Amino acid sequence: MMMLQPRDPNALFSGGGISFLSGNKNGRFSYGYSSLKGKRSSMEDFYETRISEVNGQMVAFFGVFDGHGGSRTAEYLKSHLFRNLSSHPEFINNTKSAIVESFKQTDADYLKEASGQKDSGSTASTAVLLGNRLLVANVGDSRVVACISGSAVPLSIDHKPDRTDERERIEQAGGFVIWAGTWRVGGVLAVSRAFGNKVLKAYVVADPEIQEEEIDGVEFLIIASDGLWNVVSNEDAVALVQGIKDAEAASSKLVQEAYSRGSADNITCVIVRFDHSFSSL
Repeated sequence: MMMLQPRDPNALFSGGGISFLSGNKNGRFSYGYSSLKGKRSSMEDFYETRISEVNGQMVAFFGVFDGHGGSRTAEYLKSHLFRNLSSHPEFINNTKSAIVESFKQTDADYLKEASGQKDSGSTASTAVLLGNRLLVANVGDSRVVACISGSAVPLSIDHKPDRTDERERIEQAGGFVIWAGTWRVGGVLAVSRAFGNKVLKAYVVADPEIQEEEIDGVEFLIIASDGLWNVVSNEDAVALVQGIKDAEAASSKLVQEAYSRGSADNITCVIVRFDHSFSSL
């Protein structure tokens, strides 16, 4: 099921649902999403929530895409990334490899289609639920944080140009990082990995970093754009919604909290809450 973006970009748009995973005896989960244009003049955040059957298995996909230089790249990812991933021949049997290849292929396809969009790009923070497996893949500075045993555990690390390993990778590829209000690749871009960004593509790659967890140990996930994380810490985010069982209400709470704390960006949040008390047996 594909969820639509808000027609009124000034309104808080939210929704959610409940679903089940095959191959997981505690397979019930709920999800909610909220998105707000906030103080920006335009809306460049997109998100995706998909529940689909792939080769006889129920799979869930959640993603937040934070565009820059326009919304085109983020919108493209919403429409194409899960489609490319779920159709990859190794998606079920070799999921990590399929994620890496699908991210790279989606980036290449986008660059061909949007040849005139030299500066447009987007982050992608995604979570795939498959059986009892949770696979988080990240490109850019949106972020995925889990609540595990009551504590905030980041499942992605922001791709910033001042990260030592990222700076070294960029410089080895012939690029440079300088301070221009914040650390920027080529003095332009404040993220070190992204989809799109054709002019900087040699340095700003769409190679995802992937982390895997067992769903049984996770209470809930927060997937959000930096409009949330710029003003709300991982620990605060988990604490604010830990007692809110309704995933849609929880996502709305975080978006409104970020706005009230002065976030100057678009704010988008997806929350996935796992019901470990339920058994499908």
